[in-house]
Amino acid sequence: MSSVTQEVLLWLNNVVIGLNLCPFAGRPTAEKRVHFQLSQASCEEDILVDLISEMERLDEVSAAEIETVLLILPNALQDFFEYTQFLIWAQSQLKRQGWQGIYQLASFHPDYCFAGTEAEDDENLTNRSPYPIIHIIREASLAKAIAYFEGVEEIPERNKACVEALSLEQKKRLFPYLFGGKTVL
Repeated sequence: MSSVTQEVLLWLNNVVIGLNLCPFAGRPTAEKRVHFQLSQASCEEDILVDLISEMERLDEVSAAEIETVLLILPNALQDFFEYTQFLIWAQSQLKRQGWQGIYQLASFHPDYCFAGTEAEDDENLTNRSPYPIIHIIREASLAKAIAYFEGVEEIPERNKACVEALSLEQKKRLFPYLFGGKTVL
């Protein structure tokens, strides 16, 4: 496993699962049904090829084998605006390829900034990852998970409160890449 993939796995375990930001992430991660795909792409066209390839992979295997994919982009889309523009293009390709309603894309980025927030607002930490990541989610699996989880609509507010309650020391430990540090593997 590459050091980049290890950093993403550490972030997934410590932040996403550790802070319970996504109550659906723990089980597939523990069962090793999260596929980490490290993209070497440095341009948008090649990223799109990788993204389509990963959705084709999901078409070929069951959720029991691969529940979800994290497409990690260490060599591209470092600028958050460019990343968001790419996501618009990727969403249109999802529709064009006939995958709308089958897969959905979630986004994580080191500079993630929700609309209506300032870059330094703590709530952005919920989607800040060590590298740009496109998360490919099976809609059917998500629907099943939501059916068994009460209070889904409260998750964003609960997550916001969670990250806002973190001390500076906790933030530095959980998000070292935001403070000029390296993730300790």
